Amino acid sequence: MGRRNLVSSRLAFRAWYYFRLGYSTYLTFLLGYVSTLITVYYLAIKNMPSLLDVFPHFVPFAVLATVVGVPVAIALGWVHMKRSGLFSSEADISVEANPYQYKLAPGMSKEVMTPSTLMMLKMLRKIAETNGLLSDSEKAEMDDLEKKLLTLLDGGYVGLPRRAHF
Repeated sequence: MGRRNLVSSRLAFRAWYYFRLGYSTYLTFLLGYVSTLITVYYLAIKNMPSLLDVFPHFVPFAVLATVVGVPVAIALGWVHMKRSGLFSSEADISVEANPYQYKLAPGMSKEVMTPSTLMMLKMLRKIAETNGLLSDSEKAEMDDLEKKLLTLLDGGYVGLPRRAHF
């Protein structure tokens, strides 16, 4: 695949991502909200004379539903994020499914941070060994860390991606 095809396919994938994000986050939200208001008003309120006396027109109903619904939705969102285990479970699943939790992301992590960490580990080991500060178990731990860092730098994975925690 030529460079031009690679750039155009990358642009297409980015456009597809932005389309999905904009459509699902904004367009369908707005359409869903308006659709719900219209459905509730014209199928429920219009067929209940007692409610029709309170809301003879759609606009006052929509305004009141918005004035009441927005704070209720904010409160529900806050409870979801801060007071329930739901958000933390979602975050756990996202972390487990994200391959970059188990391998290095391209860019700064792979090119600067991990090589720096590896270099510091080697230098600390040299200093500690020179001064006789390392036990056999600490040497084994440093060997294991160095091996994992090298695996990451070579594009490999560490840990167990996509495992279930039950």
